[in-house]
Amino acid sequence: MSNKTAYTYTVLRYVHDIATGEFLNVGVALLAPERRYLNALCRTTYGRLKEVFPSLDGESFRAAMRHVTHEFERFQRELADELPLRSPEPGIMGYAHAVLGADDSSLQWAPMGAGLTADPGATLKQLFERFVTAHEPGAPVHRRQDEDIWKRFSLELQQRQVLRHFVEKTIAVDDDQVEFKHAWKNGVWHCLAPVSFDLASADSIREKAHKWLGQLTSVAKAREDFKLYFLVGEPTLAELRPAFESALSILGKASVEQEVVPEAMASELGERLAAEVQAHERALRRS
Repeated sequence: MSNKTAYTYTVLRYVHDIATGEFLNVGVALLAPERRYLNALCRTTYGRLKEVFPSLDGESFRAAMRHVTHEFERFQRELADELPLRSPEPGIMGYAHAVLGADDSSLQWAPMGAGLTADPGATLKQLFERFVTAHEPGAPVHRRQDEDIWKRFSLELQQRQVLRHFVEKTIAVDDDQVEFKHAWKNGVWHCLAPVSFDLASADSIREKAHKWLGQLTSVAKAREDFKLYFLVGEPTLAELRPAFESALSILGKASVEQEVVPEAMASELGERLAAEVQAHERALRRS
């Protein structure tokens, strides 16, 4: 007869910039109801986050971690006294959202996971090591933003004297829209989207790709035809290469006409687009 019990868990993420969605995992909470076990482990220092996000308010972050830890300790005492869960949400998420609500703040809970364990406390420590402390870097790494990737490609267009033809464009459906800062029309809209995958973790890379997939799926049936060019920047860390490859595969699932262009192909894309723009302009002058 097995002595294992069911548990649910969730990972706490620190999202530094809601717009880009880049995050680092900072805690784990676990509930094993049959053992009446509830606990959370959170970071107690913020040096790692400061290396990746220099503008982090360290003291506010540390205070938030203390709050999460103390609230889970309080819930553990209530659970030990057989007080009922005060939230209708299943598993650990009821407690998690009672501590930190599901909103757009910088601390957010990941989707719930589940498993079986003979020792909930040991499993919580294993999950914390897996999701939070497994990839501690040796030194700070400069990470490029979407704007940095755009600079590489825009230089190619500027040198070929066609950058001025690219304008802002909104691709819309009845209930949603996606804005592109750099687009050019030649029968269809050619929309350029710089996307840096030079992020802090594999989870951040995949999350960013999924965000793009969701946006494009939402506007796939737009009234105006468009082609999307993903101008992608690779991660600095070699160990994140598999996550980058997964991200490219995720982008490829979008049901819109698209092309993924790595930084190494910036010159080739610039030359091709410049030739198309110039040919289009000559045709307009002849007409």
